[in-house]
Amino acid sequence: MSGLRSGEVAAAAGVNMQTLRYYERRGLLDEPVRSPGGHRMYPAEAVTVLRVIKAAQRLGFTLDEVAELIDAGRPHAGLQSHAAAKLAEVEAKIDDLRVIADALRTALAAGCDNLVECADNGCCPIPFATIAVGAPDAR
Repeated sequence: MSGLRSGEVAAAAGVNMQTLRYYERRGLLDEPVRSPGGHRMYPAEAVTVLRVIKAAQRLGFTLDEVAELIDAGRPHAGLQSHAAAKLAEVEAKIDDLRVIADALRTALAAGCDNLVECADNGCCPIPFATIAVGAPDAR
């Protein structure tokens, strides 16, 4: 019987054994055949699938999104539409982070050193200072 054992696949793809089994349980990897000795035997393509999963995660895709992207049963997995949606999401996060960075720069320039004292100051540049007293909190 040809194929790769679990440890060989994990090592070749740069993941640990727990990750390999987790991806199996999630359905991201096909369940491997068993050798006569009971060892899981993976096809060589499993290494490529694992590398694709890890690369997609580094690009910000969730495992559910990755599952859609690698669904081999579909003729077209929709990488273009998924990538466009993920790019829009990333760009929105970048915009949010720029707003946060600007607020922090402003707070640093204003010399804010104590959040409570700064919040009581009408000139405080930190956005929470504009929250109405008695307004419900976000918890």
